[in-house]
Formats: sequence, structure tokens, C-alpha cells
Amino acid sequence: MKSLLFATLVLLSYSVTAQEIKSTSESPKSTAAQDSVKKAPSPKTLQEVTVFGNKKQYLKVESDKTTVNVKNNPMLNSGSSLDAVKKLPGVITSPTGSLTLNSKNVAIYIDGAPSSLSGTDLQNYLSSLPANAIEKVELIYNPGASFDANSSGSVINIVTNSKRMKGINASFNMNYNFNKYQKPSPQILLNGKKDNLSWQTMLGYNYIDGENKTQNDQTFTSFTPNKKLFQENFRVTTNRNLYWRTGTNYKLSEKSNLLFNYNVNLGNDRDVAQTKTLSETINYSDDGVTKIKNDNHEISLQFKTKLDTLGTTFDVTAFTNIFNRNPLNNSRSNANTFNKSDVNFDLKNYYLKYDFSFPLKHQFAINTGGKYNILEVNNLGKYNTNSAIDTNTFTDFTNFDYTENNLAFYVEARKKLKKFNFTAGLRFEDYKVDRIGSSNSSASTRVKYNNTNFFPNVSALYEFNDQMNLSASYSKKINQPNYNTIDPNNSSATNAYNSSNGNLNLKPTFYDNYEIKFSAFQFVQLGANYTVTKDDNRFVFEAKPGALVSNQSFQAFDRIKTMSAFVSFPIPLDYFLKGKEEFQKRMNTIDKMNYIFINVNYVKSTTEGYSFPFKNQPILNYNAQAQFMLPWEITNTMSYFILPKGTWEIYQITKPIQEFDISFNRDFMNKKLKIGLHCFDVFNANQINATIAAANLNTGFYQKPDSRTFRVSLTYNFGNMKLQKENTDIQIEKANQGGGILK
Repeated sequence: MKSLLFATLVLLSYSVTAQEIKSTSESPKSTAAQDSVKKAPSPKTLQEVTVFGNKKQYLKVESDKTTVNVKNNPMLNSGSSLDAVKKLPGVITSPTGSLTLNSKNVAIYIDGAPSSLSGTDLQNYLSSLPANAIEKVELIYNPGASFDANSSGSVINIVTNSKRMKGINASFNMNYNFNKYQKPSPQILLNGKKDNLSWQTMLGYNYIDGENKTQNDQTFTSFTPNKKLFQENFRVTTNRNLYWRTGTNYKLSEKSNLLFNYNVNLGNDRDVAQTKTLSETINYSDDGVTKIKNDNHEISLQFKTKLDTLGTTFDVTAFTNIFNRNPLNNSRSNANTFNKSDVNFDLKNYYLKYDFSFPLKHQFAINTGGKYNILEVNNLGKYNTNSAIDTNTFTDFTNFDYTENNLAFYVEARKKLKKFNFTAGLRFEDYKVDRIGSSNSSASTRVKYNNTNFFPNVSALYEFNDQMNLSASYSKKINQPNYNTIDPNNSSATNAYNSSNGNLNLKPTFYDNYEIKFSAFQFVQLGANYTVTKDDNRFVFEAKPGALVSNQSFQAFDRIKTMSAFVSFPIPLDYFLKGKEEFQKRMNTIDKMNYIFINVNYVKSTTEGYSFPFKNQPILNYNAQAQFMLPWEITNTMSYFILPKGTWEIYQITKPIQEFDISFNRDFMNKKLKIGLHCFDVFNANQINATIAAANLNTGFYQKPDSRTFRVSLTYNFGNMKLQKENTDIQIEKANQGGGILK
């Protein structure tokens, strides 16, 4: 054990750079100069000097965030952004598909701006964004006052590629997926720069088919005696989307940059579903087809400038997101009844923010800024449910309108005092929210409120040395109910025994987040979180009294307390396999190193005012990623995670959730050609078995996607691939976004 610990510390701390190696074979100085230096050592000559260069890192652990390199990691860069995010250390996917980071709810940011999409729309967006479009992902555990208070408790910031090379360069990528279906996903990336202008354009097409099987064993408890239904849904999805992402960076002056980005995604998806409902007296089936067209447009303009040589910076960002989705559903039951729906969803988001950062004397710095955001959502649903005739006439109409105006300002101060770093921030948030739900069968419902709050954050960090530190933090956050949880039209597929709608009356959720963490050597972290959540909103299956209809909706819970602990560390295999000298060389070329990286999470939640029909058990999540260098310059990467049985929020996991992935990659033609062979969920074991209890209904939930997929990936780079010094980029981002070390 001692030798393993020693090897781990060597792996984490060893770094040799060209600047640290100095040749001492200089010409002798003059006699006068030599006389002026007492006891000067005699000159020595180094026969050979080996320069290893700067370290390449797939993962870097800091006090306030962990940065994961995606572009150069073959285990992460061949699939979608959603696939990559789910494999990140500390990220756990709940049974309902939502993401958490070290047990805390997550806000997704794209290139530093919060995504306005939510629910299945956000998951579909991440599924359509290829992982090879990502440069890196930042896992921000305790976002400071400069982040929206709506960040819940943690942030996953996806930073897309921004390579800039002299002249015109290109990269062609092809992913070919094999499961029951075989579909290609081609992509071409063009980038270059001329004088003070750099640019990049990515054009691609995704074509992916998949299957998903769900079963619900449900007990309706409002009947005497209880009534039971067994429901099964088998769904085949076809996802086709064309995407184009372009960006420019123009250097206005030595201290100022202007960045422009335009991204568009056009989707044409299809769901074919077969639904069965069985009981002692019921034998109901329903076959349907849903065609979904959607388009998403993102436009951003950013101005960055340095105001002086001390590090004073100013940053202004304007962002617009326009999203439209139109699902058309048509189904027929074995009782010759028909269901039709036509839903038209529109979202518009306008976002403007500024950030001003300036250092003062005595290692003291202040950041301040503000933002204004307008979010508008309209969703009109037209339905004809359980009709005796197949007609295009709609009998039921449900309209949802949502408007949110958000004004915010913040100030955050940092002070370094000997080995201590202190951070204190305060964010003012003013929300004006107006929700309207109306239908032709009931009276209109309007929920209108103003919500003005201050959100403090404070943290302290103690540096044992340059490689180790201990931090503690507190932050207060809010989570406005997103449109996916409150929209009455959040699903267009209904039948005689199933419905789905949002809860228009949900309140904002407030979080009190406490964290303590030890970080060491840029790879190791050990910590614990404690979060108290008020008016938390959770997905449930529920039923009205006396109704034999399962409704998917969202329910508010008064208070949920979550205690979690986490640890992550590497095992340096090369220290044992290759010896100390070779191991030290490979420290600067992590892509040529053999290692295993382990992450473990412990989570225990307590829900007040809620009676569980099962024992509340904690969750332990294990995740390991490994890399092995094989003969013939083949790189083998493997990933395994397992979520054993236990209680996750309000869901009881009755069987372990697990997955094992494996990948083989090799470079050819001086790294211009890269070929990869991948298998995801090798043992086809990724499935969800859970129990969900809610009003008048207990549900045994089972879900099995066709997660075992084989993939061939090919990347060919052509053009001038020698990376030139970037003369259009001006780095002005704040060194630490919450509780970090002030340099």
C-alpha cells in the first residue's frame, strides 16, 4: 500500500518542463566577474539533456472545478455530447434521465452561456451535438456569484472546439453505428485564420436508430380492493438531424476581441410505438407513429477587452436562442379507437450580460457584472383522444404561455491572506414570471408572481503547499420550474390508460449547498456535500382518485436533505509496468500512459413529509476509466460504472444499473488518419429497475434501451496541421469562478 501511495504521489506531482532545465555549459566569465562571486561552483557540462515538454492532461482537478479534455480522449470523443457527459467523473444519471454532479442538480452551459432548453429537448440537443465538437468540459462544483443563481448547485460547462490554424485546414469525421440498425453520421470541419481573423465551420449529419422498452407494473390504491395494470411500451426511434456550427474571432486591437457564433440544428425524427395494457379484465393495445420536426438557432456576439496590464478586464455577451418543435401523433387501438395530436412548441430566449473584473493591491480582487434575460414559450396542443372515427378534426385544445423576465447583478470579492484564500459574493435576482394554461374544456389558469432574492456565496481555502489544498464553501441557489415540468402539453402521446402533463402550480426550488473538499496534485479529490432543498419538484407517476389512468407529471416535495461524499484518484500502472524512469517520461504524454482513474460517490437522501413504501437506503456509485497501450501503437480505453441497489431521491433502485464500454484506437499517416473501433455496453446490462410511489399509485418501473452498440469512427485531417501561435485570442476569463486560489 505504501508503494502504491508513493507511486500515486509521483504520478501526480512530477512535471518537467523546458523552462526547468537549464544548460550550465556556458563560457567562463572574466576574472573580475569570477572574483566578485564568492565560492562559485565550478562549471559542469551536461552530456545529454532530455526535455519532456509540457504535460498533456485528460483531466485536471482544481479547487473549484474539474476540467476534462474531450477532444483527445478516444473514450469520450466518438459519440454524442450526452454520451460524453454521462461518462464524466461524479456525473450520475437518475432513473428519469436528469443529471447530477456529486449528488447536486446540474445546469448545462454551452460555451459559458446557460442553455435555455430543458427536459427531453435538452437531452435531444446534447444527443445531436457530436462529442468531437467539444474541446473540453468544465465540472464546476460550487459556481460563484458570477453564475446565474438558477444554476441549482453545480454547472457543467461544455466548451466547443476553437482550433485556429494558419491558412485553411479541414478534418473529415465518419461514425458508423451498428446495433440492429446500421446508420452513418458524417461530419466535416473547416478552420483557419488570416491576419487578425480566425474562423471555424462544422457541417454534419446524424442518422441514428434505436429501440427502447419500458414496463410499468402499477397498483392503483384509491380502489377497494386495489386494482392493478401492467403496461408495456416498445418504441423505435429514428433521429435525423443536420447541423451547422460556425464561429469567428476578430482581433480588434492588442487588447480587444470580437467573437461571433451561429449554430443551427434541423431535426426530422420519427417514433413508432406499440403500447399494451393488461389486467384481469383489460386487454388493450395501441400502435402509433409520431413525426417530430424541430429547428434550433443560436446566435451569440461577445466582446472581450483588457483594460490594463494588471488584469482588469471587461466582457459583454449577447445571446439569442430560437427553438421550434412540432410533434404529430397518430395512433389506433385494438378497440378501433383513434388518437391524434398536433403540438406546436415555440421558444425564444434573449440574453445579455456583462462582466467586469479588476485586481487591487495586496492580493485583493473584485468581480462584478449583471445580466438581463427574456424567455418566451408558447405551446399549443390540439387533440382528438379515443375517437370512434379516424378524423383530422381536433376536439380538445390546450394552450400554454410562459414569459420570464430576469434581471440580475452580482459582486464578488477575493482576498489572499498568507496561505488562506477567501471568497465572498452576493447576487441579486429579480424574476417576473407569468404562466397561463387554458383549454376549451376548462377555465383558464394563470400563475403570476414576482420573485426577488439575494443569493450569497462564501468560501475559504487553505493551501498546504502548491499541490494540496482544503476548501469549504456555502451557496444559496434557486431553480425556476422549467417549461418541461409545468407545460400541460409536455407530451403529445396519450391513450385510454395513459396521460402526461406538467404541473402549472409548481413553485421555485431553493437550495442551501454546503461543501468541504480536499484536492491534491491536480488529480485527487476527496470531499462531502450537504444540500437542503425546499419545494423540490420530482417526476412521478400519479393517478386521480377513482381513475384507472396513469398520469406522468411533476410533484413538489416540501424538503429534501441530501448527504453525499466523493473520492477520485488515479492508479499509476506505468510505475509498476515500465519502471520509474519511463514512467516519469510518460507523465508529460498522458496519451501514452497506462493508468486507471477511479471515482466513487456515496449519496443518501431524506424526504420530509413523504411516506416511502420501502426502506430508505443510500446509493453508492462506482466509476472507473482505464487506458492501456497495446502493441502496434494501439490505444485501448475502457470505462465501467455501476449504480447498486438503493434509494435515489424518491425512487428505489431494485437492481444495479451498470455499463462496460471498450474502445481501440490507432493513428496512421503521421496522425493524419485516426481509426477507432468501439463497443458500448458490451454485456447489454444497462437497464433501469425502480419503484416509484405517488398519490393513489405505486409503480414498478423497468426500462431497457438497446444500449449495446458497435461503432467504427474515422477521422482524416488534411491541410496545414501545424498549429500556429494564436494571435487572435485574448484570454480574459476569470481565473477562478468560485472559491478558487487567487494568484
